[in-house]
Amino acid sequence: FRSLNHDMTLPEFKFIWYMEYSHRMWGRVVGLAYLLPAAYFWRRGCLSRPLKGRVLALCGLVCFQGLLGWYMVKSGLEERPDSYDIPRVSQYRLAAHLGSALVLYSASLWTGLSLLLPQHKLPETKQLFRLRQYAHGTTALIFLTALSGAFVAGLDAGLVYNSFPKMGERWIPDDLLAFSPTLRNIFENPTTVQFDHRILGIASVTAVTALYLFSRRIPLPRRTRMAVTSLLAVACMQ
Repeated sequence: FRSLNHDMTLPEFKFIWYMEYSHRMWGRVVGLAYLLPAAYFWRRGCLSRPLKGRVLALCGLVCFQGLLGWYMVKSGLEERPDSYDIPRVSQYRLAAHLGSALVLYSASLWTGLSLLLPQHKLPETKQLFRLRQYAHGTTALIFLTALSGAFVAGLDAGLVYNSFPKMGERWIPDDLLAFSPTLRNIFENPTTVQFDHRILGIASVTAVTALYLFSRRIPLPRRTRMAVTSLLAVACMQ
């Protein structure tokens, strides 16, 4: 307010305050939703030894996620007397916070489905092995694309170019490698960050489409086929 947002009103401040407050409270509710049932089922002896290790890892990840969120927000509150830029959190910490959340969500979903749904016993054919490998590679690509989106958000890189598929009048912008050393551009140049996110997004949709087409050539259980089809639908919608 002192250095930049002189015209902010009290209702406008309350809006962003309650957004942050709600996010924190929701995070704490999620933590309790993990920790309390985990303690209950552990005490009742309902958890097998392998499951205990997984539950401990998930609970630790929940606590780490909260700590990482505090560390991220802290970066947005550090005052720099020589800077009058828009206050924002570190894009590195934002990406770490998002990445940790995605790992926590994926591990939780995987654990829940492993307990709820019986595992299919399929013959280990060469095609099935390749499909599994390709699915893991596609997962990694989607994860990387999501992390690149955190860099876009952290740097407000989405405001640099608003045209697609070209960026302005060019396929490859002039200022793509404006920063020195070159590696800095990938993480700190808004133009490069947006460019990378576009390329990764297109690559992710392409990989999901290829995964779907490849899966059609293999006899798979109905549940697996539904999962691959749903993945393609969600990728196109995204």
